[in-house]
Amino acid sequence: MTMTMTSIMLVDDEVPFVETMTKRLAKRGFSVVGAFSGYEAMEKLESDRMIDVVILDVKMPGMDGINALKEIKGKFPLVEVIMLTGHATVESAIDGMKLGAFDYLMKPCDMAQLLSKIQEAKDKKIAHEEKIREAKIKELSSKFD
Repeated sequence: MTMTMTSIMLVDDEVPFVETMTKRLAKRGFSVVGAFSGYEAMEKLESDRMIDVVILDVKMPGMDGINALKEIKGKFPLVEVIMLTGHATVESAIDGMKLGAFDYLMKPCDMAQLLSKIQEAKDKKIAHEEKIREAKIKELSSKFD
């Protein structure tokens, strides 16, 4: 199996945060796509099916992080989502976990911790994809028995 570059989408209405984190993650070898709203994130996910992990701010105007999470998990169930939250929105992040978020981190987040969570999320996605492949192979092979 060939190792592919991890593709990340950063979703946050704070433009400087997205720009800074994009640079920091790209320097570490990640492919990074930025989105500045939940709506923009959904549009980009529709057009770029290679996103592995979404790093999603909870508190955004318009479609907030919780609603964006519901949309992402509804349309792209294999994409893992890491929620970012400030102190005032910890309850929202916990609600996000109940809705299928991989994990949540407090803002500002420690880079080493973020990198670790991204790797764990990517590993989980790969494991799910492998189980789906195995199930499809099993299903196909049973048709020939």
